[in-house]
Amino acid sequence: MDTIAIFCAIDDFCKGFESCGEQHLLESSLKLRWRRGELCLGEIMTIVVGFHLSGYRTFKYYYLNQVLRHERPSFPGLVSYNRFVELLQGNAGALELFSD
Repeated sequence: MDTIAIFCAIDDFCKGFESCGEQHLLESSLKLRWRRGELCLGEIMTIVVGFHLSGYRTFKYYYLNQVLRHERPSFPGLVSYNRFVELLQGNAGALELFSD
């Protein structure tokens, strides 16, 4: 799996998505803070896509045994498994704004 190629494609999409999201928030009356986490949205999505391409059966096992052990150089802001799950939940809430 070429992590860098996957990240570049996802990150390009995320940059466009985030700018669209910021515009949507400006047009609506919703007040939502877009905090920058330790990992950017593109990095989070790259890890999730990597899991689906990996063949691992559970995400936790993939994250602990593949990402934390072997892919740390690719993700300098890597966080613990529990923090990563929190970041996933936080980004999922922001994505729900665009489901209308």
